[in-house]
Amino acid sequence: MHRKKILELLNDYTSHHIEEVECKNQIISFIKQNSDCFDRSNKAGHLTASAWLLNRSGDKALLMHHAKLNSWVQPGGHCDNDPDIISVALKEAKEESGINDIELVSHEIFDIDIHHIPEFRTEAGHYHYDIRFLLQVKSNEEVTINHESKELKWVSKDISELPTDSRSIVRMFNKWIYF
Repeated sequence: MHRKKILELLNDYTSHHIEEVECKNQIISFIKQNSDCFDRSNKAGHLTASAWLLNRSGDKALLMHHAKLNSWVQPGGHCDNDPDIISVALKEAKEESGINDIELVSHEIFDIDIHHIPEFRTEAGHYHYDIRFLLQVKSNEEVTINHESKELKWVSKDISELPTDSRSIVRMFNKWIYF
């Protein structure tokens, strides 16, 4: 039963991006085949939740330079056995931005992705099946960097401000522009 809600969200999700259509099918298959899909001890991979986090006025989005991955990504992280994927996205956005006053813009999935996480220390390489939601800061709180980030950066709707050319980040950026 704990997988029912995420499967419903995925079945309701429609994307016009070909790479997401394939990701959706793979994620659904992964969830159906892995009762431990929310558990990071699943060595093949696990579900993660992340956020395209907008500032209060909605004209900037937050990216973080991830310390372990050494790349620019949106805030997000492991479910750690929590099947409430939306709560995980909110929790991770709060932890990684240092901002507590954040709310969900829509209960619908904003984006999905599957990406490989390389081997790191004693952890083998594995896949993250990432479910992304659109969130927004509701106050004027300032961001605070935690140990997971080298840097946090608000980017405007000018694509030249993106600190990465990652297809996944660019896809979310383009969705945001036309949201």
